[in-house]
Amino acid sequence: MNKILEKLFLEKKLTKQEAKNLFIELSEGNINKTQAIAITTIYNMRYPTLEEIAGFRQAMMELSIKINLTEFNAIDIVGTGGDGKNTFNISTLACFIVAGAGEKVIKHGSYSSSSTTGSSNILKGLGYHFTNKEESLKNQLDKAGICYLHAPIFHPILKSISLTRRELGVRTIFNTLGPLLNPGNPKNQLLGVNNLELARIYYYMYQNTNNNYVIVHSLDGYDEITLTSDVKCYSPKGERFYSVEELEIGKKKVKVNPKELKGGKNTEENIRIFVSVLSGEGTVAQNEVVLTNATFALSLLNQDSLETNYDKAKRSLKSGKAKNILKKLLSL
Repeated sequence: MNKILEKLFLEKKLTKQEAKNLFIELSEGNINKTQAIAITTIYNMRYPTLEEIAGFRQAMMELSIKINLTEFNAIDIVGTGGDGKNTFNISTLACFIVAGAGEKVIKHGSYSSSSTTGSSNILKGLGYHFTNKEESLKNQLDKAGICYLHAPIFHPILKSISLTRRELGVRTIFNTLGPLLNPGNPKNQLLGVNNLELARIYYYMYQNTNNNYVIVHSLDGYDEITLTSDVKCYSPKGERFYSVEELEIGKKKVKVNPKELKGGKNTEENIRIFVSVLSGEGTVAQNEVVLTNATFALSLLNQDSLETNYDKAKRSLKSGKAKNILKKLLSL
């Protein structure tokens, strides 16, 4: 272990196998807390390589609780977090809008570590009970159109290191890996990334998969489409740039002030914002940002135009269907 740490401190790169072995040791509790902190934060000083990410991911997926949800043509909408923007829970809201439009969603997430409130904090606060039982998750997908996979009950390494991450309060390598670790293996993914270099690394990795994906990065640093700046996208079709004007899908000027996307000071405030938006009582900025992310997700699933899918997303929100999905999920 000391040799690996020395190699990392000298800014040398790990091979895929070294990276895999490192995370296996971490998962098995063979690395002390101080070493774990060093490993999880060292990648704040440099970007991980494609080989390192592939090795870390392979270890975590091999060690994860296994479920099979591949019978569903589902999507996950997820971001790396760690962008320091403290937005309200945009991607989680977009998931319920997509489910309200009749599609299937396998949402993967966790508690907050580098932000105020994670998707798991929201759903637990609303009364959702986390499970890794395949039949329960299938039942949720059948009846509500959405299920939620709380990362720590699928990935032992996350459970063992969660306290350390919360104590640190800054992004770690697990922010980078999070969107790559959905144990439900959804066929479709809208992936938000907090910097352009990491977006390119994701793109290189996903080119070697059969996934239907779009990787998005707002050029002012957000890990989702926020309408605060232009957006760079990567997909199997290649690279694509969207100006803010092109993202005005609802035929009105909607460039957003970053202040309008701020989340609350604590989980309780963020739950209130979440319920308010899902109830159709959000601000114009909140609604449009959530609808735009849902629109891109729907377009991944059905290949319809952005305009058509924006209308579907808007109907899902305004009709109350998205909120009813939440009510149904919580009742199961």
